[in-house]
Amino acid sequence: MIVFKKVRYKNFLSTGQQFIEIQLDRSSKTLVVGENGAGKSTMLDALCFGLFQRAFRNIKKDQMVNSINEKDCVVEVEFVIGQNQYKIVRGIKPNIFEIWCNDVMLNQDAAVRDYQKHLEQTILKLNFRSFTQVVILGNASFVPFMQLRARHRREVVEEILDIEIFSKMNLMFREKQKLQDEVIKQSDFNCQLINGKIESQKKHIEDMSGNNQQLIDKKQIEIQQAQTDIDNYQLDIDRVTTEKTALQSEILDETKINSKYKQLHNLEAKLENTCSKHKKDLGFFQTHNDCPTCQQEIDEAFKTTMQSKKAEKIQELEVALGQIEKDINSTETRLTKINEIMVAIREKELLINRYETSISEIKKYMVNKEHEIDELSDDKFTTGVATGQLEELQEQLTEAESAKIKQKEQKTYLDTARYLMQDTGIKTKIIKQYLPIMNQFINKNLADMDFFVNFTLDDEFNETIKSRHRDEFNYNSFSEGEKLRIDLSILFTWREIAKMKNSMNTNLLILDEIFDSSLDASGTDEFMRILTNKLAKENVFVISHKGDTLLDKFPSILKFEKYKNFTRMA
Repeated sequence: MIVFKKVRYKNFLSTGQQFIEIQLDRSSKTLVVGENGAGKSTMLDALCFGLFQRAFRNIKKDQMVNSINEKDCVVEVEFVIGQNQYKIVRGIKPNIFEIWCNDVMLNQDAAVRDYQKHLEQTILKLNFRSFTQVVILGNASFVPFMQLRARHRREVVEEILDIEIFSKMNLMFREKQKLQDEVIKQSDFNCQLINGKIESQKKHIEDMSGNNQQLIDKKQIEIQQAQTDIDNYQLDIDRVTTEKTALQSEILDETKINSKYKQLHNLEAKLENTCSKHKKDLGFFQTHNDCPTCQQEIDEAFKTTMQSKKAEKIQELEVALGQIEKDINSTETRLTKINEIMVAIREKELLINRYETSISEIKKYMVNKEHEIDELSDDKFTTGVATGQLEELQEQLTEAESAKIKQKEQKTYLDTARYLMQDTGIKTKIIKQYLPIMNQFINKNLADMDFFVNFTLDDEFNETIKSRHRDEFNYNSFSEGEKLRIDLSILFTWREIAKMKNSMNTNLLILDEIFDSSLDASGTDEFMRILTNKLAKENVFVISHKGDTLLDKFPSILKFEKYKNFTRMA
């Protein structure tokens, strides 16, 4: 279990030279309040930056440094795992990245990327995505589980169940399979080559009783034929090399296509976010007659104009999203083609290597033939020597065939292991075992929030939601408040599953502005009851603008304010 103890930061975003320090394990429930722009959510960005080198919100690294002081940006995060006390120190201008364990700094000889990999995979045993799915529910750049693509949902569940190791093992076994296939091909070639030598040696012994000159003439013809074979193999090498070069010219755009693929996905996410905002605005003008700020009635003509503009903008964005989806599919098709070409290039390289090996063996064969001619010419060659050589070749063949059998047995083992490590193997079996438990937890959590539906995730993590009357819905069918209840129930479920698996078990839960827009009074009361009963032993931070209505519900209050353009704790 990870017990987060403290986060402290200075010159981070709007924070000045004085450290802001937050005790993360002091209270079971803490309310974080302040005006807009006071720096309430900065603690989220600081915590994520300290652990994962990126802010919770979509903020570039150079934008994290306080724009007034412009240097000495530092974030420190302290936590305990078992008997070990850790402190992460990360800074910008100058760049700092330190990992301390029991007051001893870990070796920094490795590159920063390797150092970060060690932090995530060995110490924390979680990454940014799994951290935000289990520890944080926010309204900024956070994407709830139900809004993730199917494959990303599966990845989150695999991380929570601590079974992503099987994916890494699958890749490892796949590479071993390729190598083993090459080993078996080489063994087959060696056995064929030795068999050829044996047949040649037998024929050689038979010929020894004949005229030496005839043998010499024959062996010279064999040498000539061998040279012809070499020439033919060299022609094959030239041909395959040309084919390889042609294939390589077809994938010169690989880097460009990969970059385009990433850009399209980023643009898609931005457009989806913008479209969601316009839909929210449209919903406001459709359902509100009074301005929430001044309490005055909104002009009907203005409402109609704004609804029309928002609807038009939504239509434009949806058309753009449709085009981007086509571009993504087209790009994915091109990437698939590039991968196919790269496989073909590898096959050409293997073929060239095989031809070169054949040439090398033929040259050795020619040397042996020339040696035999020399022996025949000198009358030194005897049947006894040839027979001894034949016996050696037969022993070599026995050893080669035995090695080939062992290699095929190893290949069978690798094939079986690879099958078990694939998504359809062990991982799917484990996921299917936990799915009923996950669904049970989700529905229980929904019922605790007075949201009585039958929510089911299948083994592809698609949802089926049925009402009491058995009407079927999906996640997008519900209001924002209902979606939030679903998001909360799934968040609580992941935390419960993490405790069962001891994979991402932690004391910390941060809820960013969930009370401010999506939860009504009834929902707020129900959720406060859950915080009191269900999450009594955890350290929950609730960031909200509703300080006036929530202050009496929390034993601990953190208030942020702006003072002389800097964020401070009041």
